[in-house]
Amino acid sequence: MSNLMNTYLQLPVTFARGEGVWLWDETGKRYLDALAGVAVCGLGHCHPKLVAALCKQAGTLIHTSNLYHIGRQEQLASRLAALSGMDNAFFCNSGAEANEAAIKLARLYGHGRNIDLPTIIVMEKSFHGRTMATLTASGNRKVQAGFEPLLTGFARVPYNDLEAVTQVGVHNKNIVAILVEPYQGEGGVNVPQASYLQGLRHLCDQNGWLLMLDEVQCGIGRSGKWFAFQHSGIMPDVITLAKGLGSGVPIGACLAKGTAAEVFKPGNHASTFGGNPLVCAAALTTLEVIEEDDLLRNAMEVGDFMRSMFKAQLAGLPDVIQIRGQGLMIGIELSKPCGELVKEALKRGLLINVTSDKVVRLLPPLVMQRSEAEQVVDTLSALVKEFLMA
Repeated sequence: MSNLMNTYLQLPVTFARGEGVWLWDETGKRYLDALAGVAVCGLGHCHPKLVAALCKQAGTLIHTSNLYHIGRQEQLASRLAALSGMDNAFFCNSGAEANEAAIKLARLYGHGRNIDLPTIIVMEKSFHGRTMATLTASGNRKVQAGFEPLLTGFARVPYNDLEAVTQVGVHNKNIVAILVEPYQGEGGVNVPQASYLQGLRHLCDQNGWLLMLDEVQCGIGRSGKWFAFQHSGIMPDVITLAKGLGSGVPIGACLAKGTAAEVFKPGNHASTFGGNPLVCAAALTTLEVIEEDDLLRNAMEVGDFMRSMFKAQLAGLPDVIQIRGQGLMIGIELSKPCGELVKEALKRGLLINVTSDKVVRLLPPLVMQRSEAEQVVDTLSALVKEFLMA
């Protein structure tokens, strides 16, 4: 009997150590990691520069409090502002908390405009977290079931549908913001039309709404740019980050620009652990390694390489609906539920994920090289063929 709460359907493996894109279990078996802790370990496992930075910081100062100035936190905020074009940052501990901060910011912004019931437009098939506000914002009935009553203040529309957003704005004068993932992760690695974010930016400008982008999964280099919105040429008002920002050390961030950056005042929002010296050292080192090792270019090139290989190896299979993604965020949609592929891949020493029932999701470390990518594609393509022909 385990003393852990029964909240996870865990796979039958316990990992003992990792290095780069590889993990070893307690028996010594090696696994190729094409999931990176669900888009977290962008630098791979135990990157020497990250390990050194954490050890050094842990030996100097781990935590004080946000009651005092934290030098590392101010350095990280400046670095993220320079990379994103945002003005300031609030640090927390997870993607859900970053999205909570964004939701609170939007509501406070709305009340400042004398809107009594500020409402945020959110998308079907989205995922923003498992707190009460973020699971309400998520377009996934599975994460909401059993936790009713859900919160008010959200209007849901189909993803990648500008006309639906326009119509909500026409009929609901309480709209204050749009919260959207540039690329949906949990929803099935969904990539919108090229003009989608541009259209949302235009609607926000027309109506005085905030454009808030959830880049928890697709940010920090995963798309081949620092932030996924940079592929579209627009500038959001709010960005939320977590996952890959700390390379496995829990840190989240809510970045804001312009009017949105001036909404929060002392006492409006806070976090005990958010942005402490240890997590900021991890994030600063992560950003440094991504830049020094040219991992944005690597993510783009290796991701393009993997998608082209999958298309070649799975060509002609009618049950392969689509191979899609951006950078090292890859989805392979099949015609039927394929969750069993996760265990089959594990048996063959490959870590993958299935989301939205029918989509094989790959989120490899940004350090993955072509030779390792070939192994992922060869192993998974063979598994998919066997599964579809069974």
